Amino acid sequence: MTEFITQNFVPLLFGGLFVFLLTGIPVAFGLAATGLLFGFIGMEVGLFPTSLFQALPQRVFGIMQNDTLLAIPFFTFMGIILERSGMAEDLLETVGQVFGPLRGGLAVAVILVGALLAATTGVVAAAVISMGLISLPIMLRYGYNRTIATGTITASGTLAQAIPPSLVLIVLADQMGRSVGDMYAGAMVPGLLLVALYIAFVAVVAFVKPKWVPALPQEARIYREANGASGHVSLLVLLAVCGGAAYAWSQVHDSLFKAWLGRTNPSPGDEVLIMSLTVASFLALGLAIVNSVTRMGLLSKLAERFTYVLIPPLVLIFLVLGTIFLGVATPTEGGAMGALGALLMAMGRRKLSGALMHQALDSTAKLATFVLFILIGSTVFSFTFNAADGHIWVEHLFDKLPGGALGFLIVVNILVFILGCFIDFFEIAFIVIPILMPVAEKILPGMFPPGTPVDAIMVWFGVVLAMNLQTSFLTPPFGFALFYLRSVAAKADYKDRITGENIPAVTTAQIYKGSIAFICLQVIMVAAVIAFPGMVTDGIGNAVQIDADKALESMGMPAREAPAPMPGMDAGASAPGAAAPSATENNEDPMKALLESVNKDATKK
Repeated sequence: MTEFITQNFVPLLFGGLFVFLLTGIPVAFGLAATGLLFGFIGMEVGLFPTSLFQALPQRVFGIMQNDTLLAIPFFTFMGIILERSGMAEDLLETVGQVFGPLRGGLAVAVILVGALLAATTGVVAAAVISMGLISLPIMLRYGYNRTIATGTITASGTLAQAIPPSLVLIVLADQMGRSVGDMYAGAMVPGLLLVALYIAFVAVVAFVKPKWVPALPQEARIYREANGASGHVSLLVLLAVCGGAAYAWSQVHDSLFKAWLGRTNPSPGDEVLIMSLTVASFLALGLAIVNSVTRMGLLSKLAERFTYVLIPPLVLIFLVLGTIFLGVATPTEGGAMGALGALLMAMGRRKLSGALMHQALDSTAKLATFVLFILIGSTVFSFTFNAADGHIWVEHLFDKLPGGALGFLIVVNILVFILGCFIDFFEIAFIVIPILMPVAEKILPGMFPPGTPVDAIMVWFGVVLAMNLQTSFLTPPFGFALFYLRSVAAKADYKDRITGENIPAVTTAQIYKGSIAFICLQVIMVAAVIAFPGMVTDGIGNAVQIDADKALESMGMPAREAPAPMPGMDAGASAPGAAAPSATENNEDPMKALLESVNKDATKK
């Protein structure tokens, strides 16, 4: 029996975890219980020393001291304040009025607002529920096809998984040991391309089946001028003026910052882009304020409303993500600025109250505690897993797969996709990712040209997993986004309060059917990220190499001299009797080294 346990310890460990999870106890406690139980079993059969868990308290304290994880409560608090202060309602109403006159305009408005909510809240449930409560009744009122309406809402809500400041990206970066800023930068282009793919799909539907996505009727367009004009011309002129201002700033940005900051190198492209968009946003907001105060009639009602509703969240996005991308702030600091900005926006809208603060703080504390308990439980589990050389077992499990690195990537994505249908992404990130990371770091570089930084490859791997998890949120019958919409969609026939017509209930089958087309679009996007990794890796990990001798010379200091050889030794020779360190020693597992050290200490005693 002892020999059987020793030879099959890692499979038994996973089987034990599966049994614990089937009992229905919380995942965090199931992970910790599995790790402790099998750790003690390993001690009894002689697989581990009795001092195995001596370092566990330090690991737990290390979790509590992790500054990166502070970004989770900050971004959660920001999202809850914005969502409950009515920002989603105003965005959906205003953007819907802008695109309403077009076929498919309401669906495009839902997609764009979903992207904005993703960039400001980062929470899938908040986005899906808000748009389900506000947009779905309007889309059904004016004759939208039900599968298109429900699919657009659920798919747009899941954008919060892939567009920064996604909580998924923060957790993945932490578990992979990579920069959150790099993860954000890598996910930005695929996320925006996915938004464009959704809009292109709606445009195709509007062309092929125009009755499925009708335009808003005249009586539903609430922002009209005294002469009956819609106000779109004024909005286009405002956008053109602000676009011109952004372009003008981009031309002088480099020279201005060189003069102000004494720079010698040209300004980075992302800095120029963010500053140009910020200038355009503040110009639009300034013109709207002047128009309101002076009553000059410079802007139409639609343009003024569009500016007041859209510019504040855009400025908040630039403030949070811009400072992170430019390296001015860490993700934790950016999250703190975002939380402060959300409070200021709620105060400006006169929606900040004691009840709202209590709800936001309560929800934030619950989520942060939930995440930390799962992380502590997964740490206990991985402690035992690594002590048993589980990463070697997993590596042998994958190294026989056909297709090499691509085969590994496909199998991992299928595994994560299936798990995403049943368990939350936090559990996946804290259980699966630490197990796969050592294998991925060895196998995936084979897909890239020699010299590609490992950090960039791992960021790309993280973005692929985030896009995959987004797809699993939509997959029937267990997709979480489908359940969120089901909870707020009409379960019985009702009479519309505007038209007075009877609206049939939304069935679960219609919600499931609506997600299929968008699942296909997301799978296409995942395949595109795998096929064209440059959309993630470009600009990541390409650190400037500094020649230390030239740097010293430029400061008027002598260059470094090569160390003189030891007496009696040839240059470049090794010390007598000293063996060159092997690759195995260089790549030694930290947990194995810790166990060897503990054993040595026990022997000395």
